[in-house]
Amino acid sequence: MASRKQELLDPLIAYLVRHGPADLSLRPMAAEIGTSARLLIFHFGSKERLLAEVLDEMQRRLQHSFRQMRSAPPGTRRVPLLRAFWDWALQDEHFPSLSLLYQLNVLAARDPDLRSNLLARHAQDWLALIQPALSDPDASPAQATLVGAVFDGLFLELMTTGDRVRTTQALDAFLTMATPSAPSGGRR
Repeated sequence: MASRKQELLDPLIAYLVRHGPADLSLRPMAAEIGTSARLLIFHFGSKERLLAEVLDEMQRRLQHSFRQMRSAPPGTRRVPLLRAFWDWALQDEHFPSLSLLYQLNVLAARDPDLRSNLLARHAQDWLALIQPALSDPDASPAQATLVGAVFDGLFLELMTTGDRVRTTQALDAFLTMATPSAPSGGRR
């Protein structure tokens, strides 16, 4: 059975998707999700810890979705994994959560402890997920870092400008540059 703290994560995430993390006050949040600010502090320790745990949970869920896409049987995906993940991220049901995730990452980056612990761990987790998914079996950590950074940068650009067409075209251009040609001269 899930702990009360674990049960609170879904309504907390839903609240933050609706209201964002900027200028967050625990009292209105607690009232809207049916608890008290005092109980939130009891379960999470502080507003900052609450946001860090929400970020951690969102990363866990996002990485799970990526793993599922990566493990699709060969030949079932019509586009490269990074493009499939991009298309998934832009769906109306996922985009608000990913936007929140990036907002929380920016807030966490301002905290030296979160940056060196939580964010560094997330970066290593993504590296371990991306590297084996690259088409080059000898792909380096640097190549996996580049792929992750391109996705992150384009998603932040999309959040800033709202231009889905241009950012998707930019991702396609990156994939064209990054995909080695098959021996026949065609794309894999």
